[in-house]
Amino acid sequence: MNSRRESSLSPSSSSQSSFSHAWRALRHRNFKLFFFGQSISVIGTWMTRLATSWLVYRLTHSALLLGVVGFSGQIVSFLLGPFAGVWVERLNRRQLLVWTQALAALQSLALAALTLAHVINLWEIIALTALQGLINAFDMPGRQSFLIQMVEDRNDLGNAIAINSSMANGARLIGPAIAGLVIGAFGEGWCFLIDGVSYFAVIASLLMMRIRPPHVDLRRKAGSMFEQMREGWDYVRTFPPIRTVLLLFALLSLMGWPYSVLLPIFAGQVLHGNAYTLGWLTGASGVGALISGLSLTLRKSVLGLPRMVQIAAAMLGGALIVFGVSRNLWFSFVLMVLVGFGLMQCAAASNTIIQSLVTEDKRARVMSYYTMAFFGSAPFGSLFAGALAHRIGAPHTVIVTGAFCIAGSIWFTFQLPKIRAVMRPIYQQMGLLPDPAAPLENS
Repeated sequence: MNSRRESSLSPSSSSQSSFSHAWRALRHRNFKLFFFGQSISVIGTWMTRLATSWLVYRLTHSALLLGVVGFSGQIVSFLLGPFAGVWVERLNRRQLLVWTQALAALQSLALAALTLAHVINLWEIIALTALQGLINAFDMPGRQSFLIQMVEDRNDLGNAIAINSSMANGARLIGPAIAGLVIGAFGEGWCFLIDGVSYFAVIASLLMMRIRPPHVDLRRKAGSMFEQMREGWDYVRTFPPIRTVLLLFALLSLMGWPYSVLLPIFAGQVLHGNAYTLGWLTGASGVGALISGLSLTLRKSVLGLPRMVQIAAAMLGGALIVFGVSRNLWFSFVLMVLVGFGLMQCAAASNTIIQSLVTEDKRARVMSYYTMAFFGSAPFGSLFAGALAHRIGAPHTVIVTGAFCIAGSIWFTFQLPKIRAVMRPIYQQMGLLPDPAAPLENS
């Protein structure tokens, strides 16, 4: 079993380079289609994120209202997460994603129409942002659990997650840079319009896929939603590795991600810049996130990822604290690179750890809790960051949130021996850790 796994996780011949190994998941036709379609769409998504932040800042000049808008979009994903996970397991994943992408396109086009007509107001932004949160509640667990259908060889799943993260963060670098130029030249509405059109690329890629119908457990479809929700919750609650990783990721989403809602304040007031400055700050964090994603594609195994999560959480917290102190534009760009690296390393590595451990019949439900941690904790963090920045200022706020991230890393350090003890026999059974004497830090 180990030799078979080694052949799938390492180059098949001496002539195969580490570069080709890093992109091995693209040999799967369906994943390759998704990768190229999604690459176009996510650039538009990042354009909309930056344009929305700048539009709210331009209309209100309020850190509190920036937090409110972030809260409105993410709280819906948090509240619907457990329900969405059960529904996703009952639905055809590809059809679900076609619908979520179509609805997201309509949401962006509605933002574009209102903004280009110069009639948009704060309440309309909040309502449309909440609609996007509703879509994300189903789209995220659907997308994450659909990866296993696009990548037929499960040994390539971790690589597919890393490539997907690299793609998203390449777009995170390109999208804000383009958005800053478009906003400066034409206004926010054109960013929303480009985003709306970009969704058709991923819809086309989904329709072109050839997917084998997955095995459907009729007992699962026949069970009540609340029974399945309780079963999923009990699984997450009682399985220490997934529970611990999700708790840390939820804390980082609560305290680490909300820095982004305050970036317009840093760009306009702290660093005395404009929309271009905001685009460069967001793009710098995208550079770090892209480097993180690329580094994960080079990994041949999930072994060692818990240690990477621990280090990345500490890096994130330290970079946020220093960013709060910095008043130098170029130094702030460097710090944003570190912030982006730390955030994405935690997000992608946590995703890979969870997907490598979860049983197939509970994958969508567990990934719905990952969605809750990703999109769910962040709204409370956005509201907290906006309110705190309103009282003590944006710089002091990111210093406080960075300190919480470092505290989370310290807590996770003490949990590592416990979760390794549970993960080790699972990875031994999978053929990842055949040597009983292998050091625990490798797992």
